[in-house]
Amino acid sequence: MTLKQKIEKPVLIDDAMIVSTNNTDKQEDWNWVDGDQKPEHPANYYEATLSTWAGFPKLEQETTCDIVVIGGGLLGASTALHLSESGVDTILLEKNRIGSAASGRNGGQLTPGLARWEAETMIENFDYDEACRLWRFTSIECFDLIREIVSKYDLSVDMRKGHLTAAIHPGHVGALVKGADARKYLGDDSVSMLGEYEIKEHINSEIYFGGALDSMGGQIHSLALVRGMIYGFIQNGGQVFEDSEVLEIEETPEGTRVRTEAGSVLAKKGIVLAVHDSTFKLLSEADATIPFYTYVAVTNPVDGGTETLLPTDMAVYDTQFQIDYYRPVKKQRILFGGQGTGTRWNEEKTIAYLTSRLETVFPQRKDIKFEFAWSGTTDLTLNGATDCRKIEKQVPIYSVNGWSGHGVAQTVRIGKSIRDDILKNNDDFAMLAAIEHRSILLGRQLSPVAIPLAKSLLGLQGMITPGKMISF
Repeated sequence: MTLKQKIEKPVLIDDAMIVSTNNTDKQEDWNWVDGDQKPEHPANYYEATLSTWAGFPKLEQETTCDIVVIGGGLLGASTALHLSESGVDTILLEKNRIGSAASGRNGGQLTPGLARWEAETMIENFDYDEACRLWRFTSIECFDLIREIVSKYDLSVDMRKGHLTAAIHPGHVGALVKGADARKYLGDDSVSMLGEYEIKEHINSEIYFGGALDSMGGQIHSLALVRGMIYGFIQNGGQVFEDSEVLEIEETPEGTRVRTEAGSVLAKKGIVLAVHDSTFKLLSEADATIPFYTYVAVTNPVDGGTETLLPTDMAVYDTQFQIDYYRPVKKQRILFGGQGTGTRWNEEKTIAYLTSRLETVFPQRKDIKFEFAWSGTTDLTLNGATDCRKIEKQVPIYSVNGWSGHGVAQTVRIGKSIRDDILKNNDDFAMLAAIEHRSILLGRQLSPVAIPLAKSLLGLQGMITPGKMISF
């Protein structure tokens, strides 16, 4: 017999309650590995700005359900939510805590596209109708779906519209124009181009030569969104178990059993692997990605308000090789992130790098310091698109990984497409799964060497042809 679980709706809290992660001399309290939690301090800014999350019990029983979702991030929460809305008996298993990995540690930017596949790449790889369909799926449908979820469950997620791509070289403006033209060709006219003087109306910085303003994109408190979807899942009768790492997916005479350290779940109709970079641990077919680390920090309150630096309150990323991305967040702070490394940096190196980048963008504000800093793991594919798979075994197994650090909104939409595929509502997930991916031999083992080498080669190319836009 299962008991109906309860959880409070997540609430964004007042700034007076925020405790920064740097009020201790211990390095590990700054730079925790994905998912590690310390009860005396929040893991990052997102944790610090949300109400206390009571959490869920550990799986310590043998049980049965229709669908087992493994992973409590954006993909797992969205898939579970949509399955529960359709009356599908679903259990979600999370190895640590809900949103404790990439979904609760990212930059919170909402941009269209499928990882690094934007409109131009879709046009190159699909006929016109399919390219239009894929672009719509990875753009307007994503943002509409998030707004629908937020409205339906009355969630507070600090969602704001408007996104800027800022050109750091005059030659990059042409590439941005080409990207806007490709989107318009696919029926999306939400991008307007900005000149060198116009962009200063949005970013109080002297380093940009123009940019693209995307009225469709925006920003969001991603951890609030994850927890909000889990809240909805529980309201619909779903069950969540935390501290329940899946150790094995075993095909048995009675069916496919998902085993944890202290319990197991028999999946009658399917399994969803929503564990991002850790997919390889449970699925041998997950061999098309390379992991890398990214870094994020949040400043102290900006004297005079964030509007002194970002007058129109929009999220930004730029066109440099190692992109900077930043946005205003609650209580006059700025979230700032960037880089991609093959090995994880420590606190000192993380803060030094992000501080240097912040001072490059806003050299007039030496008074701004970082109060929060953390790192996270993501992964990339060779072709730049997200790797979506449906493995036909005793029960179908769905997996999605290879986001290249992009895709908050798209992950939510793909969760719904998995539900639709299970219920045979449409072939949206099949469209994604049809994108071909190449295996990367020893990709995980070679990441500490391959990523620095690739960055060096691409960086050299950028030095030779600075007007060509290359990002990592």
